[in-house]
Amino acid sequence: MAIREVLKMGDPRLLAVADPVDAAGTPELERLLTDMHDTMRHLNGAGLAAPQIGVGLRVVIFGFEQNPRYPAAEDVPFTVLINPKLTPLGEGLVDGWEGCLSVPGMRGLVPRYRQLRYTGIGADGAAIDRIVGDFHARVVQHEVDHLDGILYPRRIRDLTQFGFNDALFPGQVLVDD
Repeated sequence: MAIREVLKMGDPRLLAVADPVDAAGTPELERLLTDMHDTMRHLNGAGLAAPQIGVGLRVVIFGFEQNPRYPAAEDVPFTVLINPKLTPLGEGLVDGWEGCLSVPGMRGLVPRYRQLRYTGIGADGAAIDRIVGDFHARVVQHEVDHLDGILYPRRIRDLTQFGFNDALFPGQVLVDD
């Protein structure tokens, strides 16, 4: 339907906690999901949360087969996840480089749970219950953080590992986040 503007870090709407979705399958939700999908694909995103386009609802989408922003990442199945809940499996955290469409041109080394279970509902209202690991788990955690008003720089433990792509990775061509 429409490619929406992605809010940038500093916009107070990105700091708000999103509200639960009351009902799946509504025309309004379908329009939102279409706009989110079109926006994410247009920007080569790995995922997108509704608050990133100014909609304060607990809705995320994510997934790709190949993504120029994360060329070494494994495929992640396209998923619509409404009212998600995350349960870490184990205490193991692993550091990984993250970028964000709301923090363009920058990356940071972020600790995330290696494995987790996520539950919620899909676009059709059907229950989703998955156990995932590695990059898939990282993407889900990143997107769900947006629903709680958290941008990835707040998760970085060592700010020497946060900066502009061209300074952190000189000589490498990274697609802008």
